[in-house]
Amino acid sequence: MPIPNTNDAVRSVNISLRVNGIKHELTVDPRVTLLDALREQLGLGGTKKGCDQGQCGACTVHVEGRRVLACLTLACQVEGREITTIEGLAAEDGTLHPVQAAFVEHDGFQCGYCTPGQIMSAVSCIREGHANSDADIREFMSGNLCRCGAYPNIVAAVREAAQREVDHARH
Repeated sequence: MPIPNTNDAVRSVNISLRVNGIKHELTVDPRVTLLDALREQLGLGGTKKGCDQGQCGACTVHVEGRRVLACLTLACQVEGREITTIEGLAAEDGTLHPVQAAFVEHDGFQCGYCTPGQIMSAVSCIREGHANSDADIREFMSGNLCRCGAYPNIVAAVREAAQREVDHARH
């Protein structure tokens, strides 16, 4: 079996990504991750590159409302699908998403590096109905690591945001 020539140029592909409600036409190497496309081509630096191996959760974004690890997702895989990053959570007038506000109120961050991924996962955790107890929150947020150890504050923020959502639904 012949050894592939590593000098052969990989053909770029044209893709369309809808990120935070805005359609973007990109030309990418078919091997480029969603994380790298967001950060390097679209300038959306809120999604963080942590381990680049799917182990820390810093790169969590939503694709069609479901959380995904952008470092393990090829940009080509999500062509034409709605992608939401941390930059797309707040309202257009700058009003923070309830989860973002709860993180601020509960000091759910220290260095802040993991915060965007934590918030994106927390939004999904609540939406998926997994924020019924502190144990549930810890379990369903376990894919997002915080090297600073702000876990008690993160759990409190998720708990409060989930309760606000329940209270809002009742009214």
